[in-house]
Parts: sequence; C-alpha cells; structure tokens
Amino acid sequence: MSLDVDVPEPPELESHDPNEYEDAEVVGDTDYRRDEIEGFLEDGAWERAFDEWSDDTGMDDDEYAIVEDLGLLGEFDFFWDSYAERVGYHAPGIPEDWKERNYHPDIDSWGVASSINASLTELGQVVCDVLKAEYIDWEGDYEEPDDLPDF
Repeated sequence: MSLDVDVPEPPELESHDPNEYEDAEVVGDTDYRRDEIEGFLEDGAWERAFDEWSDDTGMDDDEYAIVEDLGLLGEFDFFWDSYAERVGYHAPGIPEDWKERNYHPDIDSWGVASSINASLTELGQVVCDVLKAEYIDWEGDYEEPDDLPDF
C-alpha cells in the first residue's frame, strides 16, 4: 500500500531528556546533537525518509488525515545516543485512553489507533535509518567514564 501525500515540514527538535520517554533509554551523559540532526532533516533526510516510508506504509488517507489534524508529525523527537552509536527517536502516537478523552472524532476503534501508532513508529525508524546511513558519521565519539571498575 502507498500513501500519496505531500511531504510535511520536518519536526523541530526540542531539548527533552530521552529517558523521560517510555520508548527510549539513553545510557550515560551524552550530547544529543539535536541541532545537527535537525539540520540533516531540513537538508533532505526527512523528505527522503518520508518518501520511502509513504511508499510502503499501511497507513491510509483517513488515518493520515487524523495524524495531520493532531499535528503528530511535528511531535517526533530524534537524538544521538553516543553510547549505542545510534540515532534514537520518540514517535508520537494516540494515547491508550483515546476513547475516554474523545481524542479525535474519527478515531472509532482500537484498530485505527493501533495502526496510526504502528505507522508512526515505522516512520521514526525509517528516519533513523536514513540519518545513520546517509548523513551521520559520528562513530566512536563515546568516551567511557574514568571511574569504571577493573574486572
């Protein structure tokens, strides 16, 4: 399945501690390099990843309209995890209590909410893969702390 939509603007990355997210964990002190990653997104990484994702996504036009209505694409966060030498991310999504909160009138089933969440997670991973493969060459910038025990 393919989604035929215009590529939206890349998200503006804000300075959140990734460990506050339920879906991300970063070990040790690190420079998250958000400014550089945001620059890569603006320089074409977002468009490249979005095009790749939209060619393959299971998200349909109605689900994408919900994502746009809620502004979810602007809520992505991407950051460098120097310990793991990878791009980490937090994908926005529909909360579990969507029904009780009347989150959006067009979300009428768990299937719709689940499909949106899965698709946004896939987009986040595609963005990370494109950044790592085509833009980032920061290998080996993690320095171990001096106080590690000897074994």
